[in-house]
Amino acid sequence: MSRPLVISDCDEVLLYMVAHFRDWLGESQGVEFSMVGNDFRESMRWRQSGELVDPAEIWGFLRAFFDTEMHRQNPIPGAVEGIRTLSEHADVVVLTNLSDDHRDMRAAQLAEHGIHARVFTNQGPKGPALKAIVDEYAPSRAIFIDDLAQHHRSAAETVPHVDRLHLCGEPMLAGRIACAHEAGHAHARIDTWEHALPWLMDRTLGVDA
Repeated sequence: MSRPLVISDCDEVLLYMVAHFRDWLGESQGVEFSMVGNDFRESMRWRQSGELVDPAEIWGFLRAFFDTEMHRQNPIPGAVEGIRTLSEHADVVVLTNLSDDHRDMRAAQLAEHGIHARVFTNQGPKGPALKAIVDEYAPSRAIFIDDLAQHHRSAAETVPHVDRLHLCGEPMLAGRIACAHEAGHAHARIDTWEHALPWLMDRTLGVDA
């Protein structure tokens, strides 16, 4: 019989990202990062002029960060232990929105923190990639964990039978981003692994944490 399957995002679910990205921008790129509402595009200004960074340049900074600065990222509290516990009962993979040439870097990064999982890279909405993973594993049950509402919407539209947990472990973002649970696209919204793990174990695996 096939095992259950957990498909987890990485940034702000397993590892902090935006706080380290902010620090790197300020230290070496001459850019001040400060969240304004929930619009990432309005969060970055050139320190010297105060002007907003052009969206095309934002993508360039993100690419550069993942090219050279992934070593900065550290785990969300409870994430490593949570994934290890889930791995005792289910297959666990990571679905991350990075370019394909970052796949091995992401896998190595996670392994350094004690998370040994197969990594899938994706660009754009995650529903189609999620469907391909579920089709490959043919699990008895499956759950998807992500910090962004748009990916839960995509998942709900593409693989509605997959359980969906909206989890954002970064306090800087958690109170600002749209909630997939409120929108009806996630089955729950839980922003700490301390409280998410019992839900995951019970809802998806039928096991007490």
